Amino acid sequence: MLETIYKELILDHYRKPRNKAPLVGPTVAVSMRNPLCGDEVELMLRIGDDRIADARFGGQGCSISQASVSMMTETLKGRTLDEALELEGKFLALMRGEEEPKRDKALGDLRALEGVSKLPVRIKCALLGWNALDEAVKAYRRSDEGLMGKKLEFEDLTSLPEGFDPAEHKDDLPG
Repeated sequence: MLETIYKELILDHYRKPRNKAPLVGPTVAVSMRNPLCGDEVELMLRIGDDRIADARFGGQGCSISQASVSMMTETLKGRTLDEALELEGKFLALMRGEEEPKRDKALGDLRALEGVSKLPVRIKCALLGWNALDEAVKAYRRSDEGLMGKKLEFEDLTSLPEGFDPAEHKDDLPG
């Protein structure tokens, strides 16, 4: 019964995504693409006083990637950047199949994606928007380095945006 409700919730977010619309004048925008499956997400955030005032997205892909980012944007609004990163950690734990996040009310509708943890090939789909969030927060926090106002684009979490010098930011880059 619960599994059926979760499937319906995922399909609802896929068919009628929340916050899938352009955000005029975002504080930061990050595009993330998975070249293996073709999923694409552009995450746009408006940040003020270290708090996410608005979160929108664009893109295309499978039901899991698009439902995940739809649920994520709903959950992020009003949270501080640290709270957003804490939520990301909880979602990552959910994708690793840990038990505690399954009961964590802070994840809200995102708990419907817990079944994805049993499908290793699809975990990357569910994490695409979260990886964009992680890069967006990093870019915002490095805004004094002139990254603001630039659309950052990443492919499969290993490619870097044009003009980005990894030597200058080696401590900020994923493993």
